[in-house]
Amino acid sequence: MAYICADCGNNSIEMSEKTALITGGSKGMGRELVRTFSRNGFNIITCARDEAALSELRSEIQKSGGKIFTAVCNVREPEEIKSFIKSLGSVRIDVLINNAGVFVPGQIHTEEESVFGLMMETNLQATYHFCREVIPMMHDSSKPHIFNICSTASITAYPNGGSYCISKFAQYGLTKVLREELKPKAIAVTAVLPGATRTGSWDGTDLPDERFIKPTDVASAIFSCYQLENGVVEDLLIRPMLGDIL
Repeated sequence: MAYICADCGNNSIEMSEKTALITGGSKGMGRELVRTFSRNGFNIITCARDEAALSELRSEIQKSGGKIFTAVCNVREPEEIKSFIKSLGSVRIDVLINNAGVFVPGQIHTEEESVFGLMMETNLQATYHFCREVIPMMHDSSKPHIFNICSTASITAYPNGGSYCISKFAQYGLTKVLREELKPKAIAVTAVLPGATRTGSWDGTDLPDERFIKPTDVASAIFSCYQLENGVVEDLLIRPMLGDIL
């Protein structure tokens, strides 16, 4: 039984049956994933940049009877990822969800040059490093599973997608490679490709909420994929009921 803790009150978990590590869990889709997996008996490990939001999430999960460990981590920095994972000690990870991401609209020939690095470091590089660091922690799991939150932009380019589309195409490719590599280890790998989901990225839009996927729908679909006994959903494609928002 491994135990991890931090110097911030009740910020700790004791490994029991199942543990899920969810990046970017403080808001939006990540927060719903934390709630869904916690509600279904998982201990939660999550990271984000906003300590206040993490503290609020930690209180929510603990009040509902869940176990959670949170840490501030900028996923754009590989050394911060490594330090975060090292702080977990010998905890076994059963589920890894690479959810942290960022979206900046634009076009390749007009967007700020720095946007390319931001997209690639957050949406691709972080997924790469989390997978490398966490896979060795999954070997003792009876049901290990990696979910990478890609996007419909991973398979369909659109005019205002710019570097975001590039990074998501690359993240999808990484996920496909990982699926082949991990078959012999019986670690399931799923690419999650949601369309427009009603998170903070869409704040200020004039479109009604009914035009978007609900974060709860994405979280529920992911957990359903995890529950398969002897199969793996390689691609989980989810679109709004009325189709893509372009």
